[in-house]
Amino acid sequence: MGPVENIAIIVVILVFLILLLSGQFISSLLFTTGIIGLYMIGGISLLSGFLQSEPFNRVASYSLTTIPLYILMAQFIMQAGIVKDFYNLVFKISKGKKSLLGILTVFLGGTLGAVSGSGAATSAALAQVAVPELKKKGFPETLAGSIAAASGSLSSIIPPSIVLIIYGVTTQTPIGELFVAAFIPGLLMMTVFSIVTVFYLRSYKGNIESHEDNVEEIDTPVSRYVIVILAGILIIGSIFGGIYSGIFTPTESGAVGAIIALVVALLLGKITKEFIVNSLIETMKVTVMALIIVIGASIFGRFVSLSLLPRKIIEMLGTLMESPTLLLTIIMIIYFFLFMFIESLAVILMTVPILQPILMAANIDLIWFGILLTIICTLGMMTPPVGMSVYVVGGVSNIPITKLFRTSMVFAVVASVVVGGLIITIPELATWLPQTMKQ
Repeated sequence: MGPVENIAIIVVILVFLILLLSGQFISSLLFTTGIIGLYMIGGISLLSGFLQSEPFNRVASYSLTTIPLYILMAQFIMQAGIVKDFYNLVFKISKGKKSLLGILTVFLGGTLGAVSGSGAATSAALAQVAVPELKKKGFPETLAGSIAAASGSLSSIIPPSIVLIIYGVTTQTPIGELFVAAFIPGLLMMTVFSIVTVFYLRSYKGNIESHEDNVEEIDTPVSRYVIVILAGILIIGSIFGGIYSGIFTPTESGAVGAIIALVVALLLGKITKEFIVNSLIETMKVTVMALIIVIGASIFGRFVSLSLLPRKIIEMLGTLMESPTLLLTIIMIIYFFLFMFIESLAVILMTVPILQPILMAANIDLIWFGILLTIICTLGMMTPPVGMSVYVVGGVSNIPITKLFRTSMVFAVVASVVVGGLIITIPELATWLPQTMKQ
């Protein structure tokens, strides 16, 4: 059995690399390599037995019901134009104060991440409404675009993060605890991004020219702002407060958030046939994509466990297992480079099944590790060559990608050193809140 396992691992790695370099979808990649590996280890009987039951059992998981509900909530928010209302309010509050406008834009991005769960959607929304206004206030276009990209990428760590949901499902870790654990690190990320923004503004001081005459005053009724603010408070309260207090499960909080977003859209007069159809179609697209990826990851994960690959890696690591700090450092460096080149969900689904037994053998807390992983993932959305948030902002705002990456890399490096260092040095920043939760 030993030689068969080794040959299967080598073949799977080779096929995996070939498919990855050829640009295959991550679901197809995991599905194909998993099937090849299982067939080589156990033949057609093992493969057919697994394919008949495991895919359905995996996607029928109650934990995965959180995905369509949060995506539906995000669609209602985006379709209702709530993002633009929030930014118009931020713009009015910070009038004449560039640093305050930059900071509020970062926190607005984090808030939108908390109610949308989509980094690309948040980045696109900020690129549409925030970048033009920041430029009118005299922000250099690269800084304005980088603020939008950094703020949008926060949705990877700020609940309801799809990344956290997939990590929780893959590791069988309570999603509610992951959401609560991400609260403090998420605030830290927003704070660090705000400080970097202020630093950049001060370094540009004297070279910034405002274009106040071009700033259009948007006459928005106060009642609309009241509705939008109350909606934001209620949605965030249902996600964080509801889960933390034990009133709602993560799935129930998603349902409550979606209902609140729908009621707000109704109050704002945005409900039309097109609104409903577009929201449902987009939700279905994202949900089906996520479920197909989960099926592929399930097949690949079964091959990983049957091939005893984690055990072989543990044996290879040897003395490193006795030094969790050194082990974690190596793992995080590898992840940082992986997130630079490969989409975040793909990285998690490919690597976590292999790493989980290693982490457990080294007595590393899976919730704490999940938060650290999402921090690195957040930074990966801002670094070349596959910085998704940067590409979205560049595409919407027509700012050159190379210029954006120069500034966004600074945001990423500072956050990795400060926030990553704090989470590793003080694990309680991620583990304390989940320990106080009411079950």
